[in-house]
Amino acid sequence: MDRLNVVIVMVDTLRMDYMGCYGNSTIHTPHLDAFARQSVRFTRAYPESLPTIPVRRALHTGRRAFPFRNYRPLKWGTVYLPGWQPLADEEDTLAETLAEAGYQTGFACTTQHCWNPGYNFERGFWQWEYPRGYSGEDRWGSPFGVPRHMLTRYGDPDTLMQRPHAGNSGPMVLANRGLTMVDEQTATARLFRWAAQFVEDNRERPFYLLIDSFAPHEPWEAPQEYYRLYANPNYRGITHLSSCYGPADGYAPEEIEDIKAHYAGLVTHLDHWFGVFMERLDALGLGKNTAVLFLSDHGTNFTDNPRNIIGKPANSMYPGVMQIPLLVRLPGGQSAGEQRDEFVYNLDVVATAYDLAGLRSEQGVDGQSLLPLLTGQGQWQPREYVTCRYANSLCYIDDTHWVLTDIDGQPQDIMDLEADPLCTRNIADSADLAIFRRAWERLLADAGGAFPDYRGMQWTDALGRVIGGTRLA
Repeated sequence: MDRLNVVIVMVDTLRMDYMGCYGNSTIHTPHLDAFARQSVRFTRAYPESLPTIPVRRALHTGRRAFPFRNYRPLKWGTVYLPGWQPLADEEDTLAETLAEAGYQTGFACTTQHCWNPGYNFERGFWQWEYPRGYSGEDRWGSPFGVPRHMLTRYGDPDTLMQRPHAGNSGPMVLANRGLTMVDEQTATARLFRWAAQFVEDNRERPFYLLIDSFAPHEPWEAPQEYYRLYANPNYRGITHLSSCYGPADGYAPEEIEDIKAHYAGLVTHLDHWFGVFMERLDALGLGKNTAVLFLSDHGTNFTDNPRNIIGKPANSMYPGVMQIPLLVRLPGGQSAGEQRDEFVYNLDVVATAYDLAGLRSEQGVDGQSLLPLLTGQGQWQPREYVTCRYANSLCYIDDTHWVLTDIDGQPQDIMDLEADPLCTRNIADSADLAIFRRAWERLLADAGGAFPDYRGMQWTDALGRVIGGTRLA
């Protein structure tokens, strides 16, 4: 077999700084750390657009979803945001191209938004598997079959049952996941076991495998053996399966720490099952002809920002959200252990996969292959900055400043990366206006003109109600 196998592992809401290989000394990620030692580690990787579905559109096609032109919401959807839409029929995808070239293509996914009716993310895959039950956002189980007393650890049962279908509140989470979390039965475990079986079944022919893990996204409740690694044993409050998306002023400090303990537990849980998959791939001897690329779509905020934000509201694209891990392991350990500090986008992963397979998209891709940075061979065009859109908010990052604004061009945050690399202080009121003008000009240039504005659009929600006339952010 002359052609390389390609495995892409995309995980959801994994903060770069919650991994040992990126400097965290308290979160247990031994398998990812070992993988990083065999890989090239990128320190300035960013999403080109946000959140979940825009990222997947870029990952499947290699083309920017930014700046969200031709947005069309689907009836009976789960989320209504600019850019949150299906793969277009006229777009080619990485999986289709590789399948046509003789690759066995596989897609294992627990990100339930990808399999909502009409989204088309399984296009090009000869095999796909959707392990159900990770999240309450999956329309699968019935909240009315959940015993009321099992809801008390998440709040008042009567209050929770006033909105029984709410995505990450107790009723739907327990309806989908079960009343208790058993490590081996979790959707994350089933995801990586299916992926391990895929590589075993297809080891005699070239394959492309995309593993899309919703973990460690909300609901933030880890199996007990992982939660206990980080929990305060004296905590007696409720379990917050998710947080508000905004200022964390309504939470006691111990509640925030418990949320972070569950999140850290989910990170370690993910690490364990990623390790199970990689152990099987290497035991089959596939490391010599398989490239494995690992990344996250985005992270989340845990109050470590100028506005005390928790969660990931659109107007809070701080480092906790924007800085994503990116690890690339080449066959034979080439360039293992090296670090690269160039600006790279998540969609560069797709360009790299095409390059590894020796193929190209007929429609072209917007990313650059990372192989010149990985091997020292070929031409890399350095970027001076990166841009991103999330709903009606925008983010611009260069070597010296981090700028947050909106599609109307109103300055929100400016952070000085030389004086404040962690982005803890907003200097928008005192910063030189030239900093914002440069950011705005480059945002407009990347968008090819003014940003599409959908704030007056109407759409149909999950109850068939026609809604509109409000901001979608």
